[in-house]
Amino acid sequence: MTPLSVDDLDALYGAPSERSLTKVQDHLTPSYRAWIAKSRFVVVSTVGPEGTDGSPRGDAGPVVRIADDRTVLLPDWKGNNRLDSLRNIARDGRVSLMFMVPGSTSVVRVNGTGIVTTDADTVQGFSQSGKHPLSVVVVSVHEVYFQCAKAIMRADLWTGEDRSNGLPTAGELLREADGETDARAYDADYPDYARTRMW
Repeated sequence: MTPLSVDDLDALYGAPSERSLTKVQDHLTPSYRAWIAKSRFVVVSTVGPEGTDGSPRGDAGPVVRIADDRTVLLPDWKGNNRLDSLRNIARDGRVSLMFMVPGSTSVVRVNGTGIVTTDADTVQGFSQSGKHPLSVVVVSVHEVYFQCAKAIMRADLWTGEDRSNGLPTAGELLREADGETDARAYDADYPDYARTRMW
């Protein structure tokens, strides 16, 4: 296969629509603030020396706190301690966020730069079940805009229909990777395990 150049892509697709360019803001407008405040789920994309990373983050309420029109705060709640996103941010601050809200066909995208902090006031500002995150990602907003609805519409993402039947389970994926995991036991035990380690 021959990879396409930027010139090839421009010739193939043509010019972007004017509206797709003029919708981009350099700060969180009141409407974007209201939209992001409703989001409990975000995909965090980062880049580092080993490559790229995309990580889902969710919360029981707003997934980020809006500090001001150019800053959002993302608490780092308990995970698996791989720290792929945090390591990338510590070495290359570029961050992209994709916020989603069930039922909405829009996706709000934020591009910017981030740092990881353990500043006591910032960390203590987040609390779930009496616990606090170990760190918080502070994202400086450079661009914010909504993604057109076609991807969500094509996928029919928010119909409420359960399409998980027949999917490999997490236990099966682990067994495939290590050849040892008791997939059935892992899948049966994980919900209770996770409930005690959410925060």
